[in-house]
Amino acid sequence: MALQFRRSPLYLILLQAFAAPAFAEDAPAEVVSVVIFGQGNTRQVQDVSKKDLALALPGTSPLKTLDKLPGVSFQSADPFGAYEWSTRFSARGFNQSQMGFTLDNVPLGDMSYGNNNGLHISRAISSENIGRVTLSQGAGAVGTASTSNLGGTVQFFSSAPTDEFGVTGAQTFGSNKTYRTFARVDTGLLSSGTKAYLSATRQRAEKWKGTGSQNQDMFNSKVVQKLGNSKLTAFFNYSDRTEIDYQDLSIEMANRLGYDWDNYAPDWQRAVNAAKGIYTGKVNSLDDAYYQGSGLRKDSLLGATLDNRFGEDVSLKTTAYHHSNQGQGHWYTPYSSSSNGLPIAIRTTEYSISRNGVIADLTAELGQHTFNAGFWAESSLHTLTRNFYDATPLDTNYFLSNPNKTGFKQNFTTTTTQFYAQNTISLLADKLKLNVGFKSPNVKINAVTIVGTRAAGDLTASKNFLPQLGLNYALSKSDELFLSFSQNMRAYQPGVNGPFSQTQTAFSLSSASIKPETSKTVDAGYRFKTDNLVGSVAAYFTRFDDRLMAVATCAGIVGCPSTFVNVGQVETKGIETAAMWTLAKDWSLFNSLTYNDSKYKSNYMDGTTLVAISGKQVVDSPKLMFKTELSYETPQWFGRVGAKYTDKRFYTYTNDASVPAYWVMNLSTGYKQKNLAGIKDFSVQFNVENLFNKQYFSTIGSNGFQTSDPTGTAQTLLTGAPRQFFVTFSGKI
Repeated sequence: MALQFRRSPLYLILLQAFAAPAFAEDAPAEVVSVVIFGQGNTRQVQDVSKKDLALALPGTSPLKTLDKLPGVSFQSADPFGAYEWSTRFSARGFNQSQMGFTLDNVPLGDMSYGNNNGLHISRAISSENIGRVTLSQGAGAVGTASTSNLGGTVQFFSSAPTDEFGVTGAQTFGSNKTYRTFARVDTGLLSSGTKAYLSATRQRAEKWKGTGSQNQDMFNSKVVQKLGNSKLTAFFNYSDRTEIDYQDLSIEMANRLGYDWDNYAPDWQRAVNAAKGIYTGKVNSLDDAYYQGSGLRKDSLLGATLDNRFGEDVSLKTTAYHHSNQGQGHWYTPYSSSSNGLPIAIRTTEYSISRNGVIADLTAELGQHTFNAGFWAESSLHTLTRNFYDATPLDTNYFLSNPNKTGFKQNFTTTTTQFYAQNTISLLADKLKLNVGFKSPNVKINAVTIVGTRAAGDLTASKNFLPQLGLNYALSKSDELFLSFSQNMRAYQPGVNGPFSQTQTAFSLSSASIKPETSKTVDAGYRFKTDNLVGSVAAYFTRFDDRLMAVATCAGIVGCPSTFVNVGQVETKGIETAAMWTLAKDWSLFNSLTYNDSKYKSNYMDGTTLVAISGKQVVDSPKLMFKTELSYETPQWFGRVGAKYTDKRFYTYTNDASVPAYWVMNLSTGYKQKNLAGIKDFSVQFNVENLFNKQYFSTIGSNGFQTSDPTGTAQTLLTGAPRQFFVTFSGKI
């Protein structure tokens, strides 16, 4: 959809509505900041295109590019937004564990750090191979393969192999000894009707504070085969990621030790002395620093889709997939000792996942009706283990084996089935569209405790009828209204911070009365488009029932069983506006504004203690966010500068502790040529992250959220990266 705008004094900050999954890779050159405000949808949806993704720093998580959209908050402690311990994504007050994510329709789970049912998008595919991203802030399509999307969904779509043979390469250099190499070979369209690509990515970067690296190697492949009127698409992706952690801070620590405080490595003796209670400098606590921490993940993701066309009106799309994962999180803990007498041990959390699933979707167009029905089935085996190994100052950033001690080990078998059906009806000469649908999810978890005292048992989350209703009315060719209602359920989660992380006694007391989280969401909005201006305004209301919450009961490194409580009802209401304005031939301005009011509506009991949180703001839920972005593009030069304001955020349920509001600005600029010395689409791109070197807290709740923190000592915060510089050379042959 070509974006052309007419200048208007109104709507300078009007932005969002329910954008259709229109795709704008062929948008005119003068429109640089390409966000698609689709028409005809009955839900709130927006697309970010490949062209927009390309202006981000190579290797940047595509989630970070969505931070410009209204309703979205993204936080990370590294400039790429790919350091998973720190990555936090939320929309309209729902955090990422309450949202759904897919890649080419294959479920990625909730993309949490200790993921039990998926993997993070930064490991699923190289950012260079993503074609577009679709965000639904309120509720995803009824057929989305997710049982965690109480709130919205994010769907990632990989780019297709090109019809012409070509070799694409890109090389990035930057701050902290960063280098990233990307290479892709496209076969072009062969006489057999086949086209494919293979790509490899290698990234190396040092941390911006402390010592250690964050490295990743990736391989991506995709093949498309024409089969008459049908098409077979298959992909295989592999990722090997290792990252050294940043130290979690508290407000008190940041004030006493500095925002750039980190772990002790490579000073082994200082770490040993601290474990013995011998502190130097301003350190006065065992938890001020540890020797080191790290995260290791290896993933293989395979998917194949057969798209059958039965005439012009009926199609059947079937996807089968497999995902395997091996992961370890290392933490040098002074709360355990090694067998050699050292007062430090390596405490690991070890993960494995094996998922297999199938998704089928049947679509039939019959006159004014478009019928859609399908199912999703998945079987997943997840193992979670806590082990302890002897500590050593030597490099241990690899998968460890033969532990000295096992704290706990649990196996989780999760069986998921979901059926859905919907009908979209076009009326009044296609001016009015009605959508009526429902889904029926059923998720069964069987937990077996092999070692330790954590809970074992069975839990089932099931709803026979979760409706989704919507309408869209076209006032004119350029103006339309939409309204939608949806009801969703989040299934229980095995693994870290789920109900099986409790003791067996606590689980047995709560399992009979526990209920899965549910939400009801209403969206209403207006979408407009003129020659120079496009945008929307939306209002929403969500009621969230039976919110389940894991309350941290000790320092994160100790790893105590959490308290799992039902905090009752949460209500969210807000307004989102956004617009993109073409100021002149080569200039465009994008603005988005969000007001989000998310509040707990119930108190809860922590044991025998009443915790009064009714009327308090939901943790990590900024009330006000504003994004402005100015873009410039000619056939040779391009540039984009953007600034984001994020309001203060609470990290305690009682709202007695928060991190301040902040502004952060990023810059992307460069030069390009269609053909330079035989290199096609040559470009040099310069990125500056955190342009004005703002000091701020990014991630909150890294070690869980607290009931209260009156002294500011809860060690659950991470600071944002300072100013960083990067340059990228890219081209094709």
